Amino acid sequence: MSSLFVRTLRDDPADAEVPSHRLLVRAGYIRRAAPGIYTWLPLGLRVLRRIEDIIREEMDGIGAQEVSFPALLPREPYESTNRWTEYGEGLFRLQDRKGGDYLLGPTHEEMFTLLVKDLYSSYKDLPLALYQIQTKYRDEARPRAGLLRGREFIMKDSYSFDVDDAGLEESYQRHRDAYIRIFDKLGFEYAIVKATSGAMGGSKSEEFLAKAAVGEDTYVRCTACDYAANVEAVQVRAPRPVPYDDAPAAHAEATPATPTIETLVDHLNAAYPRADRPWHAGDTLKNVLVTLKHPDGTREPLAIGLPGDREVDQKRLEGQLEPIEVEPMDEAELRKHPALVKGYIGPGALGEESASGIRYLVDPRVVEGTRWVTGADVEGSHVLDLVAGRDFTPDGTIEAAEVRDGDACPTCEDGVLETARGIEMGHIFQLGRKYADALGLQVLDENGKRVTVTMGSYGIGPSRAVAAIAEGTHDEAGLCWPRHVAPADVHVVATGKDEAVFAAADRIAHELAEQGIEVLYDDRPGKVSPGVKFKDAELIGVPTIVVVGKGLADGVIEVKDRRTGEREQVAAEHVVDHLVRLVRA
Repeated sequence: MSSLFVRTLRDDPADAEVPSHRLLVRAGYIRRAAPGIYTWLPLGLRVLRRIEDIIREEMDGIGAQEVSFPALLPREPYESTNRWTEYGEGLFRLQDRKGGDYLLGPTHEEMFTLLVKDLYSSYKDLPLALYQIQTKYRDEARPRAGLLRGREFIMKDSYSFDVDDAGLEESYQRHRDAYIRIFDKLGFEYAIVKATSGAMGGSKSEEFLAKAAVGEDTYVRCTACDYAANVEAVQVRAPRPVPYDDAPAAHAEATPATPTIETLVDHLNAAYPRADRPWHAGDTLKNVLVTLKHPDGTREPLAIGLPGDREVDQKRLEGQLEPIEVEPMDEAELRKHPALVKGYIGPGALGEESASGIRYLVDPRVVEGTRWVTGADVEGSHVLDLVAGRDFTPDGTIEAAEVRDGDACPTCEDGVLETARGIEMGHIFQLGRKYADALGLQVLDENGKRVTVTMGSYGIGPSRAVAAIAEGTHDEAGLCWPRHVAPADVHVVATGKDEAVFAAADRIAHELAEQGIEVLYDDRPGKVSPGVKFKDAELIGVPTIVVVGKGLADGVIEVKDRRTGEREQVAAEHVVDHLVRLVRA
């Protein structure tokens, strides 16, 4: 510690929003270089490398081979797959001195595909799995939470190449099993959930989420079965169509000063009370207007109809439309459509065949025969008993409404959904032939016929894992690393000014090192108080803390478990053997 390049801090950094960011900076693991960009200091780099070693061991174990691509990439391959455009403003684009277009790689599907195309041409070369651990770049609009959402980050991305779909399924399962082993070793709670493929394309997709209250991802799990999914991937179980032969005709009624769902429900209960029960927000059909910003810059209006007791979930909506960006429709855009009356918009003014020409997609709950109260497209008026399928027909459905605790499970009859928060740590896809088709990756099969290779993609964020582990294991005093990823196995602390204490601590540190135990030794001189050393040891978070101090006079040394706080007194002559057994248990 007297020569280690580290400075611990007592105060939180001003820009730290989450515990991992606060503690990693205070404990001297990382330093901010720019928004969303961090320098790794020696302690942080040791944790990062240990995580990478765990990943490499499991990737090598399933036969994947490591390669390394450049971060600076040419435009042409990404143009071929349309991702030069689809990535929109999230891509770091630049030009060389001759005006050639390049990008900083956000992910490397194109490069892996072209590499295999360059070297392999026969089914006999497959199956194949390649991976790299490399820096990626994405121009996040709002980088935040330290390492959890940055502009520069480390990613392990691997890719499988198979002749057919059966081979892809086997490769996908091998990677999935390897991921389970990796996350078990990383030492935090996680969930495996169904996910959307988004801009990556492909079919089957799952995420590995670290359970964390600060997580940006919301996922759901069923209380009765094993269903779990990211909210973007939840598919609402649509109710059965409802007979409407005896439904009264739709009728417009005066509803003055009711531009919101709350004011409308209050007015309905006062002016048009129901005989069976009070009106509630779920009886109304709310029509939300947004503007879609396509990657090529074009803008398109969209209307979304959903029950009035639900809000549009921006992440769910964007997950259905990715890579399209979604913005609320502003007043200027609304004025372009005079048929739309703000606060009283109904299906009559919506749909591609309507006067407005605005595409109209509804929540899956809006099924044929359901009856609604909705806008009459006239100021101060709503329509009652408007029947889906009789009085209006939307252009389609979309999964955009918020998912709530207590919603019905999509796959079983008895369960309901409960929500939780998580940090995306890994994502695995069955890409299929999207990139192979775009870039012409084919091989000759056993009959000499050219077939398109099918691919899988598998990502893990090692730098994000550092933060996720910190989020899941810290306490009020500091970091508490699991042994597999800690920057050292043992933190030896020499306290006081007695030369015998420092001599004993020095001996213990060297004997441990000789047996292959990673040691962080606080040998700072007596002018650094025991209190400062203890606080630093707690903050840094090595799993075993060894205190050599006053007890040495009685022939004992204190060994503390950083995670549980348990302490034991160990005879000084046996402490090295004791620690070796502890570390290797």
